[in-house]
Amino acid sequence: MLWLKAFHIIFVVTWFAGLFYLPRLFVYHVEATEPVLRERLKVMERRLLGITHIGGLLAVGFGLATMVWWMRHAPGYLMQSWWFHAKLALVLVLILYHAMLAHMVRLARRDALVWSSRALRIFNEIPAVLLVAIVILVVVKPG
Repeated sequence: MLWLKAFHIIFVVTWFAGLFYLPRLFVYHVEATEPVLRERLKVMERRLLGITHIGGLLAVGFGLATMVWWMRHAPGYLMQSWWFHAKLALVLVLILYHAMLAHMVRLARRDALVWSSRALRIFNEIPAVLLVAIVILVVVKPG
């Protein structure tokens, strides 16, 4: 089980790297005026999204494997814990955020991303807030 947990954490870090940096690339993209820079940013966005997909898929996969381990070895523990349900809800929000980023990469590829750089900077804070909430739920396991 500790191996599952370790790999879950490793891929959560990988996933969050993309969730944190992709919106920052979008800020640079919407502020760029030179076509060469925009094209370079499109490549960076596409490649980072690929790594983010892999990190997210493996984080969710190892998280599910860890959850199955707990259900087999301590039936009822997770399902009776409200903090666990809250964590799952926040992970679902992260998955939706990730899907929005994928959509935004497609828009940026066509130079159709119309968000302001200010709105993108605010949007970029969402995963940080979710990360803080998830870590507190998992570590503190409030009553």
